[in-house]
Amino acid sequence: MPNNQTKRLLIAALAAILYSVPASTCGQALALEQLSALNQEKQGLTRDDQLAARLNKVIDKAIEQKQIVGTVVVVAQDGRVVYKRAAGFADRETKRAMKQDSIFQLASMTKTIVSAAALKLIEENKLKLDDPVTKYLPDFKPKLADGTSPVILISQLLSHTSGLGYGFAEKKDGPYHKAKVSDGLDQPGLSMAENMRRLSSVPLLCQPGSKWCYSLSIDVLGAVLEKAANQSLPEIVRNKVTAPLAMTATDFSLAKGNRSRLVTAYYDNPARQQQNEKTLDSVKSSLEPLRMQALQLVAFDGGCFSFAPARLFNLDSYPSGGAGISGTAEDYLKLLEAIRTQDKNMLSSDSYKLMTNSQIGKLSISPGGDWGFTYGSAVLLNAKPEKGPHNAGTLQWGGAYGHHWFIDPDEKLSVVELTNTTVEGMSGAFSKDIAKAVYGSNHGINK
Repeated sequence: MPNNQTKRLLIAALAAILYSVPASTCGQALALEQLSALNQEKQGLTRDDQLAARLNKVIDKAIEQKQIVGTVVVVAQDGRVVYKRAAGFADRETKRAMKQDSIFQLASMTKTIVSAAALKLIEENKLKLDDPVTKYLPDFKPKLADGTSPVILISQLLSHTSGLGYGFAEKKDGPYHKAKVSDGLDQPGLSMAENMRRLSSVPLLCQPGSKWCYSLSIDVLGAVLEKAANQSLPEIVRNKVTAPLAMTATDFSLAKGNRSRLVTAYYDNPARQQQNEKTLDSVKSSLEPLRMQALQLVAFDGGCFSFAPARLFNLDSYPSGGAGISGTAEDYLKLLEAIRTQDKNMLSSDSYKLMTNSQIGKLSISPGGDWGFTYGSAVLLNAKPEKGPHNAGTLQWGGAYGHHWFIDPDEKLSVVELTNTTVEGMSGAFSKDIAKAVYGSNHGINK
């Protein structure tokens, strides 16, 4: 059985990607949705109109009930943007409206971008999947509990089977906290070398290759890429991913001219999290999200995120390969579409196979084995209608500042949902409702 720390890591990773509908209400809700869809068809609404009506209802409700402060949602099908909307506030206190070009700190959505950059360097023979990490970082030798230093491979960094973990999943007196390891979201000014030193001093959670565990692996991968390419990680990402895809607002730093576009970060009111599902909406809506401070601790499923939103402005902060990039919804859609269509301007077909198929063998993210993990995201292995509308092969991931994305190859769908509100925006009802609204009553946008 997994220990409590591993359970917290699994819960935290899955929170942004798993969808469930109570069995007792599923049939009733589906019947109501189908009736609504029939009424809309009688009114002569196009499929795009119906999609917009469903999504607008979800977004308006989330803002009205103060689940989120603001959001940008973009949906593309078969390469055509069929829905895009900016709603709510980018900054509630100054009444600055959210816009479609608003910039968000992407947090863990960074991982998919950096994984793509790594695969490009592999194509260029700058490194190999079976290379040991010590080939590039000779001093990075974390030990197991028995004191031995096992070999960690590049492939294990990409698949989160390296034996590393995350500080946010630990209790306050955990080894990551004692070593002052950064999760890539806090400690402005901390260097890459120093964070690697601290991380290397912490015992591994398991033998590399034996378990999947969401972790700082992609931060270590970022340090490896810098050595392999003899460039900074921002340069590598720009040259290999964002520039070829014209992701012009996506970077580890923020140009002065773009600072006014950055959204303000909020977090879910802790009192709201204590309310149960039967609590009146009027009570919940009185508990609005709170504005993040310079250093903000946010409790989450037994662990605690440490945020420092201004980290982005400190040029001495190391470029976190797992959490350090900022960007827009429309930019990120370009990445998703490149993956969905296997755009040769970014990667080869072999690399896309690694990004779209599970790379963890019999290892499992969830106890039921419904999800696998690619080099860059989770992949749905077993579709279960009672748990959500996605088809097998759907890719998805999220970010701790309040984001979620998914690609459904069967439906030719790419969906980006960015909010400025964690925890609700990342794992709460909003993300679930967005997905259900995209698919509609028949659990298939084309049906």
